[in-house]
Amino acid sequence: MTPSTEKYLWANLIALPYFRALLRGVEASYYEEIELAQPIYDLGCGDGHFASIAPLPPIAVGLDPWGGPIREARQYPVYRSLVQADAAAAPFPAGHFASAVSNSVLEHIPQLDEVLKETARLLRPGALFVFCSPNHLWSAGLHLPALLRKLGLKGLAARYAELFRRISRHHHMLGPDEWRARLEAAGFEIVDYWHYFRPAALHVLEWGHYFGLPSWVARMLFGRWILAPARWNLTLTATILRPYATNERRPDGTYSFYIARRK
Repeated sequence: MTPSTEKYLWANLIALPYFRALLRGVEASYYEEIELAQPIYDLGCGDGHFASIAPLPPIAVGLDPWGGPIREARQYPVYRSLVQADAAAAPFPAGHFASAVSNSVLEHIPQLDEVLKETARLLRPGALFVFCSPNHLWSAGLHLPALLRKLGLKGLAARYAELFRRISRHHHMLGPDEWRARLEAAGFEIVDYWHYFRPAALHVLEWGHYFGLPSWVARMLFGRWILAPARWNLTLTATILRPYATNERRPDGTYSFYIARRK
């Protein structure tokens, strides 16, 4: 575990299932090196937890299409305003924001091009748009399909990979060339990007969907993912995750982090 990810991993572990905490801890660390001008727009803010632990300035507006997460996000003082709306038709004037973030959201949006164009409309020229998403290497990096392929069960491997994609609600897992084309069509240019989260880390996330079932039960029964958010309960989990909690940039990374600029 790199020093810059450790504090974010712990901040997530006490509130989220361990596989989500691993990924979000890595992603949060990247914002230490990014300066975002205000006012900031959070596209797909969800329950607000990520913005509450990432090193972000106060956010002017968090937008999400679902009412439940918006209500949860109100507990975090990081947002000045929270709006339930469609990101393809946001209720703000053109050039309203000086920067935007969207953390692991765009892959879940079917109408991606419309949302990108609307985000460009909301941003001032030169504004940064920072986002991350699973990429074109994600499906091939899954663990169980790889095991099935080794057994000669290629058809079953493909069906499982498609099932897991649906479970994860991923509509888009794009490579750099396709992101560049879509962003440029919407009015952005890529400033920088990198891949992260090596296949072994993706394996931890994949199996966490099953081993994390107790957290789901706790959420359904008590409204909390973690019933005992203490070090005595989570130290072993953190120790197991430590080799995977790294924010190194890797060509085989199964997720990608982008910094784009409004033209």
